[in-house]
Amino acid sequence: MKEIKRRNFLKLSGLSLLPALLPPLASNAHSATVKNDVPTNTYISFTDDGVHYAPADYVAKLQEINQKDPIKADVYGQGGALARLTKRFAEITGKEAATYMPTGTMANQLAISVLSGENTKIFVQDTSHIYRDEADAAQSVFSKRLMPLAPGAAYFTLEDLKAGINYVNDGEVFKSGIGAVAIENPVRRCDGQQVPIEEIRKISAFCRSNGYKLHMDGARIYLAAMISGVSIAEYASNFDTVYISLYKYLGADGGAILCGDKAVIDKMEHLIKIHGGTIYSNWSKAAMALYHLDGLEDRLKKTAAQATDLFEKLNKLPGISINPIKNGSNIFDFKLAAGTDIKKFRQALYEKHKVMVRNANHDGIIKLQINETLLKTDNQSLVAAFTDALAVAKA
Repeated sequence: MKEIKRRNFLKLSGLSLLPALLPPLASNAHSATVKNDVPTNTYISFTDDGVHYAPADYVAKLQEINQKDPIKADVYGQGGALARLTKRFAEITGKEAATYMPTGTMANQLAISVLSGENTKIFVQDTSHIYRDEADAAQSVFSKRLMPLAPGAAYFTLEDLKAGINYVNDGEVFKSGIGAVAIENPVRRCDGQQVPIEEIRKISAFCRSNGYKLHMDGARIYLAAMISGVSIAEYASNFDTVYISLYKYLGADGGAILCGDKAVIDKMEHLIKIHGGTIYSNWSKAAMALYHLDGLEDRLKKTAAQATDLFEKLNKLPGISINPIKNGSNIFDFKLAAGTDIKKFRQALYEKHKVMVRNANHDGIIKLQINETLLKTDNQSLVAAFTDALAVAKA
């Protein structure tokens, strides 16, 4: 469809699509003429999920934050800005408690390990970060057995889960027990596709009625909420534990928050220590995340609205086609007409207009990621930039 109608844009982004599995998004982000270490806080970026700072800018932002409200340091994760951050996330997710961890992998792995107890089987998406991108930690460190469902798809259904459970219950002589179910939402390996909230609710009800614990890898959950309109609290209410990243769109240079029942979270301090994750102080990450957390949902709503209008306007330009990924979140398919020099197009946007876009994949599709850097300018200026880059690319 050439035009994305304003009233249908968000709806289109919430339908289902079997994804083509692509390489990690960052792998072809920039050519030699477009450096991949440029901080997105100085550019309009269609290459990331949020704002990222160069070191000098990061320090300057911390100084700005500190001048307004002096930052207080935590000591080994206790007190200071970190205590404020964990309290804030417990409130946002509606959970009893929250704790800081240095990485999302640690948050995911400790959560599913504690939730599963002595049972060893954990059902996950075949395309999930837990299954594909955490170095087999569940098996090699925690003696858990990951059971992938729905090969190649962004999510599994309740029926897929029931079939998987029946298969192991009926087909294995020595039963080791089903410990937990983990769901990533949205799914990085599937271009940010979401798990529909209706499916999450069904899976949650089934797990609770059968005594299975449920964990959400919600590293990018705010991006799902931006498009779906489902609140973070509503998503979290269906899970026993929830992990949210601090650096995808909260400006920090690392870190993760795990939320859940107090009985679960209270076990984490010791586990973080024995797995080498205890850090003396984390105030810089906490202060940055707190700063960006204020007003985040409102900014993301504005981002989605501006992107809707922008893509509608860009689709009217000859040689440009932008379409939402069905059931998607913040990633969109952008294609230039045959004969357009993509290298020149990207270089013109980057050098003349401070706009960053990725290189095309093997199908000629550029993956556009919307984020709040869009709010730094107006759509008229962006349309002019794309129009100019098209002229350069066709010259």
